[in-house]
Amino acid sequence: MSAEPVGAPGAESPDPMKVVRTRGYLALLITVAILGVPISAAAFGFLALVHELQSLTYGDLPRALGFDGTPAWWPVPLLAVAGLLTGLTVRRLPGRGGHRPAESKVSTGPPAAAELPGITLAALASLGLGAVLGPEAPLIALGGGLAVYAVRLVTPGIDPGVRAMVAASGSFAAVSALLGSPLLGAFLLMEASGLAGMMLGVALVPGLLAAGVGSLIFTGLGSWTGLGTYSLTLPHVPPAGQPTFGEFGWAVVLGLAAALAGTGIKRLSLFLQERVERRTVVATAGMGVIVGLLALLYAGSTGEDASEVLYSGQDALGGLLSDNAAYSAGTLLVLIACKALAYCASLSSFRGGPVFPAMFLGAAGGLALSHLPGLSVTSGFAMGIGAMCVAMLKLPMTSVLLATLLLGSEGITVVPLVIVSVVVSYVLALRLERPAAAPHTAPR
Repeated sequence: MSAEPVGAPGAESPDPMKVVRTRGYLALLITVAILGVPISAAAFGFLALVHELQSLTYGDLPRALGFDGTPAWWPVPLLAVAGLLTGLTVRRLPGRGGHRPAESKVSTGPPAAAELPGITLAALASLGLGAVLGPEAPLIALGGGLAVYAVRLVTPGIDPGVRAMVAASGSFAAVSALLGSPLLGAFLLMEASGLAGMMLGVALVPGLLAAGVGSLIFTGLGSWTGLGTYSLTLPHVPPAGQPTFGEFGWAVVLGLAAALAGTGIKRLSLFLQERVERRTVVATAGMGVIVGLLALLYAGSTGEDASEVLYSGQDALGGLLSDNAAYSAGTLLVLIACKALAYCASLSSFRGGPVFPAMFLGAAGGLALSHLPGLSVTSGFAMGIGAMCVAMLKLPMTSVLLATLLLGSEGITVVPLVIVSVVVSYVLALRLERPAAAPHTAPR
């Protein structure tokens, strides 16, 4: 398989129409469509396994040990084991379990084939046992790595430009249904991968094709197995009125607050990451204990379930919005504080993605502010998600779409508010960002 290189740094951009007319491009489309089937099936299996591990370790295991339900202290030993397993995987296996989520990236390029087992095991130990991270980054890495590995078996001398498109397409297939829509995954990867410029359309088409195939596979497997699609959805969205001048003021406030909170989370997680990497196994287990203690603190001080602090928050978003009246402003503030600190600890040591916890924290912050005059529940929820996501990810278009498409028809109403909150958060977060640090020293 051959095609014109795409997006090579410093290279002259090829003619998009010339690339599209080549046989190599047609072969690429056929290849990614075929690869989309097994990769999306593998991604579905990964998500199903994570879900089963969460149910097994948090619900079934304590009952099997004779407890009447899950004790409030249960997350402490559970997260200690998660940290021990993750730390050993990071320390012993190639690839160090994938990229470090404290750097708030969802992708650092396709991993080598030898790194895939370590990425899988570290993600399963982290996500399945309660770390406050999401599955999107491991899925993107696994999808891209599997796609490149499969193509290299057939064509060892694959062109770097084609390799980038194949990797992106594999990642598209892996996250095709995770965010609720193939288009959301496409925008996330488009902004995160660096495939842009005149060749964006040429590079994006194979990914969209793979995402479409992957979404069909997710839907089919979810129906056939009865497990669902593990897609981000909100079962009930309260009506959103037309934006008011007061809500535009709240959009500025939410944007400023999210930028400050997101910058604080990133700085603390990077600070902790430096110390964790000095003693990877012991320190990761210690961070797991801290996450468990924060969950225990939340449960003890509010009477709510400790699991609301654990995990990515993807499954809890719907309940947070539909049952918002059950959460007092004080409960939401305690939840935000505990979840944010658990997020920092998880980012510094575990393996996973930063997207869903950022969405959850932003949503909770918006709901907390909606207890004040002039801000509706749905508007605060949407603006909080967009502002916090862009503060953590620096992906403005993806952040707007995450906050609006998720709400269905009500999302159209709040788009202007979300845009304002995202722009304010993005600009301030960029101004607060510290210069890139020097490359870290390999840990002992």
